[in-house]
Amino acid sequence: MNHNRKRSVLVWILVLLFLVFLLFPFYWMFVTSVKTDAEIYASPLVYWPKEVVWTTYKKLFGYFNFLRYMKNSLVVAVITMILSLSVSLLAAYAFSRYQFRGRKLLMCIFLSNNMFPTVLLMIPLYSIMRQIGLLYTPGALVLSYTTFTIPFTIWLLQGFIRDFPFSLEEAALVDGCSRLTAFFHVFLPIMKQCLIAAGVYIFMQAWNEYTLSSMFTNPQTRTIPVALNSLIGQLGVEWDMLCAGGMVAILPVCVMFFFAQKRLVEGLTAGAVKG
Repeated sequence: MNHNRKRSVLVWILVLLFLVFLLFPFYWMFVTSVKTDAEIYASPLVYWPKEVVWTTYKKLFGYFNFLRYMKNSLVVAVITMILSLSVSLLAAYAFSRYQFRGRKLLMCIFLSNNMFPTVLLMIPLYSIMRQIGLLYTPGALVLSYTTFTIPFTIWLLQGFIRDFPFSLEEAALVDGCSRLTAFFHVFLPIMKQCLIAAGVYIFMQAWNEYTLSSMFTNPQTRTIPVALNSLIGQLGVEWDMLCAGGMVAILPVCVMFFFAQKRLVEGLTAGAVKG
C-alpha cells in the first residue's frame, strides 16, 4: 500500500511538472502583456507585475486596429471550413460508397499532397491567384488553404464513413426515401461527430497559418499571424503588444476546442480499428 502511494505521488508530481512546462509560456505571455515597459526589460526578471496595466490592450485595438485583422482571419477561417467540409464530405462519401476505376490512385494522389511542404507550392499558387485576379483578397487564402485541408479531410472522413453501417441507408431506401433524403436525414446526423472534428481541424489550420498569408495579403487583408509579425522590426520587438495580440488570438481557438473537445476526440478516433 505504501509503495502504491509513493507511486501515485510520483505520478502526480510528474503530471504537475508537465503542466507547468506546458502552461508557463501562456502565463508568461499574459504577464508580459500587462507589465509596464520598465518591468518587461527589468533585470532580474519580474514574474508578476507590481501593478497590472491594460493600456497595451487598448493600444492593440485602438492604434494597431487589431480587430480588423481578427475579422480578416475569422472570415477566411470560416469560409475555408465550410468549403472544405462540403467538398470533402461529398468526395469521401463517393470514395467510400462507390467502386470505380482509378479510385485508389486518386486517394494516393490526395495523400501525396500532404507530402510536399507549403513553400514548394507558393510560387505556383501566387501565379494562379494573380492570373485569376484574386491576389491580395480573402479568396486567395481560402483557395490556397483548401488545397491542403481538403485532401486530409477526405481521408479523415472516409475512415469514419467506412465504419458507418450501410444497412441503415438501405433501410431508409426500402422505406421509400431517395438516396438524397437518406443522405441528409440518416447519414449526416450520425456523421456529426466527425464533421465537428474535421471542422475544428480546418478552422485551426486556417486561423494559425502564416506562410501563405504573408505572401497573399496586403496591409488591408492581413490575417492575425502576419499582423503580429509586423510588430517585430529592425529596431526592436514590441513585446507587450506582441504578447497581448497572441493572447487575444488564442482565445477563439481555445473556446472552440473547449466546447468541441469531446466530439473532436470521438471524431478523430471514429475510424480507428476496434478490437
